[in-house]
Amino acid sequence: MTDLTHMTLAEARDALVAKKISARELTSAHIGAVEAARALNAFIVETPEQALAMADAADQRLGNGTHGPLEGIPLGIKDLYCTKDVQTTAGSHILEGFVPTYESTVTSQLWRDGAVMLGKLNLDEFAMGSSNETSHFGAVKSPWRRAGSNAALVPGGSSGGSAAAVAAHLCLGATATDTGGSIRQPAAFTGTVGIKPTYGRCSRWGIVAFASSLDQAGPIARNVRDSAILMRSMAGFDPKDSTSVDRPVPNYEEAIGQSIKGKTIGIPKEYRVDGMSPEIEALWQQGIAWLRDAGAKIVDISLPNTRHALPAYYIVAPAEASSNLARYDGVRYGLREQGRDIVEMYEKTRAAGFGKEVRRRIMIGTYVLSAGYYDAYYLRAQKIRTLIKRDFENAYAAGVDAILTPATPSAAFGIGEKVSADPIEMYLNDVFTVTVNMAGLPGIAVPAGLSSEGLPLGLQLIGRPFDEEGLFSMASVIEQSAPKTSLPQNWWA
Repeated sequence: MTDLTHMTLAEARDALVAKKISARELTSAHIGAVEAARALNAFIVETPEQALAMADAADQRLGNGTHGPLEGIPLGIKDLYCTKDVQTTAGSHILEGFVPTYESTVTSQLWRDGAVMLGKLNLDEFAMGSSNETSHFGAVKSPWRRAGSNAALVPGGSSGGSAAAVAAHLCLGATATDTGGSIRQPAAFTGTVGIKPTYGRCSRWGIVAFASSLDQAGPIARNVRDSAILMRSMAGFDPKDSTSVDRPVPNYEEAIGQSIKGKTIGIPKEYRVDGMSPEIEALWQQGIAWLRDAGAKIVDISLPNTRHALPAYYIVAPAEASSNLARYDGVRYGLREQGRDIVEMYEKTRAAGFGKEVRRRIMIGTYVLSAGYYDAYYLRAQKIRTLIKRDFENAYAAGVDAILTPATPSAAFGIGEKVSADPIEMYLNDVFTVTVNMAGLPGIAVPAGLSSEGLPLGLQLIGRPFDEEGLFSMASVIEQSAPKTSLPQNWWA
């Protein structure tokens, strides 16, 4: 039998149903892996007792034939998802000690389908970051290392804990969220697969909000099939979320291995940005060749408003964040600092509770929404957002089925390398991903090779609204064509 932590989710699912292994055995192996990998700082909260209780219940259902599609599968949950009776912090001091009395819709659907919770995964504070260095609970370390170097690398962000845990075989899959690339960028940095679904495909109810018109839940897993399996359980209509879309959830796993012959793949010229690594350009060309060899038609397209996407995103997202984070005031839950009056209590609580990056984005957002600046910044950014969405609509109307781009402008960088007085350098990591959120489209990042330093590099496919099935089929072509990479050695154990 393969090491239980090195099975894919699909392999583990099939072995559980065939009674070759038990859910308790599988869960115990992953609990041990989590405990041995604390040097990665991937988990904020570990829940081994709860995991074993859930595994025992799963074994009972597997024994009597009432099992669900994820029965007994150990997962990690990004600490942005509210979990009943388990601390939920959003990676922030201001929510440290907050224990929800309710369950997010997405996690409740995972438990409905039999999954097991190993614990809550680390993230950038309130999901604001591209490297998982802004968490109040410390930076997450990637399980990958540069060839010949012991320097600690970032796993990407904000879902860095999710990506690191999956890559290091600490869980069979993980929930994540994507506001401007926070599923796809860490997936690309860690050699895992991450899909950001169409806006409205997964419920946002019970997920701590960053930017409500951009946030979307999705999975990170070790391959395309595992991502598709998780997506089926995570997706679905939720009447508690006014942005949730009421349409059937397909069996995404059936899309794996489907022919893409005759599909049209667009290559946007605007994604060839100044200073892009030659390695990334070469990877992109290789991805084009793989899809062409599989029978896809490759066409050049233009998305002219792409150049405005990053500045527009960093107006819209902070504006929505400043509004969403106004609820953290020390009155109802979370941290409370004492003051002489309620105003001073607000000021002290927020100053002590929020980290530097969160305070920066609140200030930017409050500024662009203020009288005299709303029209000049926020309203103009929303108009640009409409133009970005129209660019994609025009491409799809012209017959394009999906768009292929790089996932990131580089491989993973070292912890501390980009944390400087100028946050713009960090924000540029989102240059290939933010357009997808601005337009509400689905996007998937899939491993495609290694850099000259031996680090994972990923490609991104952007699909038509609600065509996640098409993305899975195309991503599986890239996955099958790409060279198989060795998973990182467990230097952390």
